[in-house]
Amino acid sequence: MPGIDQCLLEAMLLPGALGAGVVDWASGLSLGAIGDSPGGDHEVTAAETAELARTAAEHPDFGASPSRHGEDLPAVGPPATDLPVEDLIITTRTAYHVLCFVETAFDSSVFLHLWLDREEGNLALARLRLRGLAERLVL
Repeated sequence: MPGIDQCLLEAMLLPGALGAGVVDWASGLSLGAIGDSPGGDHEVTAAETAELARTAAEHPDFGASPSRHGEDLPAVGPPATDLPVEDLIITTRTAYHVLCFVETAFDSSVFLHLWLDREEGNLALARLRLRGLAERLVL
């Protein structure tokens, strides 16, 4: 089971990978980063993507579904294991950004962020591999 550094190294092996990071979406802090950053600063990128991830994770209209017990999920701050959102995919003219939420046994608020060149990358492959990394990641 890979730790943060190994996970990031594996993410960078994906075709077209430009940069990757592990971010705490509650605080906006980068827990680790590798490669390039879209804005040139990994900390700024972490804070900006954390805001996007937090909005999606906490907003009831972004995929919130009934929990296992038939009750609605809370609108704010669901536990990581009950997050209605698995991934966020943002496309630009030149790149893809894949944000993959990491589910943990404890109340976690972590996601993987992969910055992928649109010409060289394969979005479907990246999403599947990133999900696999998120499932194996040891925090």
